[in-house]
Amino acid sequence: MSWITKCNLNWLQLLTLRIIKTGNVPRHVAFIMDGNRRYANKQNVAKKEVYSKGYASLKRKFANTLVCICVIYFICDRFKKLFEMLGWCVYLGIKEVTVYAFSIDNFKRSKEEVDELMNLNRQKLNSLLQNMDSLMVAGVCIRVIGNLSLIPEDINRLIAQIMIKTKDNNKGFLNLAISYTSRDELTHAIKDIATGVKNTEILPEDITEDLISDCLYLSSSPDLLIRTSGEVRLSDFLMWQLSNACLYFTDTLWPDISIWNLLGAVFYYQKCYSDLQKLKNNSKTIAPNSRTSKYIAKFYCEREITIENMYQSTA
Repeated sequence: MSWITKCNLNWLQLLTLRIIKTGNVPRHVAFIMDGNRRYANKQNVAKKEVYSKGYASLKRKFANTLVCICVIYFICDRFKKLFEMLGWCVYLGIKEVTVYAFSIDNFKRSKEEVDELMNLNRQKLNSLLQNMDSLMVAGVCIRVIGNLSLIPEDINRLIAQIMIKTKDNNKGFLNLAISYTSRDELTHAIKDIATGVKNTEILPEDITEDLISDCLYLSSSPDLLIRTSGEVRLSDFLMWQLSNACLYFTDTLWPDISIWNLLGAVFYYQKCYSDLQKLKNNSKTIAPNSRTSKYIAKFYCEREITIENMYQSTA
């Protein structure tokens, strides 16, 4: 199976896509993949269907929650839909995609639910590694953002392997937000900056919005956010980075999303483009070879060393 699904579109979809491409296309799109449980309920998926997929060992007392989780990942399979969406994005010319895969708030669930979610994420990451050849051919760089200290070590090793092996790919970028919330991201950025000040690597007057942006898990800002299922909120996702982004909400559930939803969102972005550019044109950048830029370079280097050490531990 190719992880970047080929675009098998009809003539009308291709024509519409080509028309949309003549306008301004967002470089970076973020997704909140919402509506999987509602989709499962809508389809009236029976427990025996889940058991037939190999999950008969799930305990009866967790059926209502864990069976639903299994439906989300394996029957609805939001990652299958994600890579179908990636195929459309590549065809449209969208360079970078960021998705909300697992929130820190999910750790508040019962231990049994959290363990099952971790097992499912473990399987998906292993599957990515098994399909590494397809990722390399497609030229996709996969980056995982979030508080990795909260994730089991074996999953961190899988993450490190994927990130290291795809780090030089540059045809497309997929950012997976795992163990992530914006509040946690900002908290860690502030702590890192405070450490830099304490070590006299930077001074208090060096602290700016741009410095904070560069110290976040994700330093690039999406041009467009798409959230499915009709929910009109950010759910603690990229709240800093989305300050000047176009926000698009659709009632469509994630497993039902189609090329038309993506094209509709991009068309909406194009209508908002001129106003968005005015906001972005007012932003400043950190001067090269300054004290701050040297601190940022060292900061990124330390992050890369951390991932490299995780990767080396797999040997």
